Amino acid sequence: MQNIRLTTAFILLAIFPTSAQEFRKVRDGIEAAQFVRPIKVGEKEKSQATVNALRLDLTKVRLDVVHALDAAIGVETTSSIAARHGAIAAINAGFFRLDKSIFAGDAAGVLKIDNEILSEPFANRIALFISNKPNKTEIDFNHLDFNISVRFHGTLAKGELFFDVSGLNRERKDNELIIYTDYFHRTTLTDSNGVEIIVDKKFGLIKKIVNGKGSNEIPPNSYVLSASGEMRQKLLQYAGIGRTRSRQGIGFPPLVAGLSDLYFKAEDIVGGVPQLIKNGKIEITWEQEKASKSFVETYHPRTAVAKLKDGKFLMVTVDGRSETSGGMSLQELAEMLLEMGATDAMNLDGGGSTTMFLDGKVVNKPSDKDGERAVSDAILVFPRKK
Repeated sequence: MQNIRLTTAFILLAIFPTSAQEFRKVRDGIEAAQFVRPIKVGEKEKSQATVNALRLDLTKVRLDVVHALDAAIGVETTSSIAARHGAIAAINAGFFRLDKSIFAGDAAGVLKIDNEILSEPFANRIALFISNKPNKTEIDFNHLDFNISVRFHGTLAKGELFFDVSGLNRERKDNELIIYTDYFHRTTLTDSNGVEIIVDKKFGLIKKIVNGKGSNEIPPNSYVLSASGEMRQKLLQYAGIGRTRSRQGIGFPPLVAGLSDLYFKAEDIVGGVPQLIKNGKIEITWEQEKASKSFVETYHPRTAVAKLKDGKFLMVTVDGRSETSGGMSLQELAEMLLEMGATDAMNLDGGGSTTMFLDGKVVNKPSDKDGERAVSDAILVFPRKK
């Protein structure tokens, strides 16, 4: 992919620290800047990193998380996702499964879009919560972890029986119970070594049970319970195969036990790792979030978001793995965001995924040799509807 010339809306500061950089208005509620930040790699060795930043007034713009191809799996470039939806700006967002399988693009942490949960949290990792109110978009950061279960009830279950769910909208492995929603794909993409129970989403009633046949259709307004191994046998025991199922029901409400109102009011949630800043202080919670020390300390391209003291929202990309920009450690990233006025911040997927899109162009320099990487999801910026 050819390098794209930056628009005049960006200011390049080649030698000054972050505190000297300037933002320029691009659109109503959107300010942009580009600058080069000196980086001290060792005692004597010095480098630099090219930073692109968008500062957003959330009373004038709205934010939306969108998955590639508008499904729960699949990959697409950040610029393509943004262009298809008519967004003014965008950055890549959550971590995801990056391989050549049919499950590529599966979110590697919590993902909630338009009030529908698409992927489960992992390791109590930090997440961004987005709620678009009529006059303002509200954002929060919090660690998120929860258990998902389904409840069989009625005469066939002899009371109520609870089954823990292994995951949502992802590849089913041995001895797992996975829930597939109609956002996932046309079918479950499973093999034949399991049982799949099609359930009416509104009423929770079993519509169909298919044993020993995979990749079953996910009808509209339904979800599928798909189990293998020991979980398969347990579900077969209580799902009423070969019996009348008119009184058999499944509870799949809150999906969640013990979550705060923050989860329920947010229409979009996207996970990252790790937290960088909390309440105006650097607090990098990589150990609690089961990230590696090398991931934290190595100088990589980075993508991050932050809430600023004045209530504005900051989206940042840091280029890396090139002669002109060496990337940042997470400590360097947190220090820079703190200087820019962040009160809370989190790290998103970086490396070759790091991409910023603005006014129809990719304005940073993605590090993959083939150019912009296809990713799982992106945070899009739109003008607020009047």
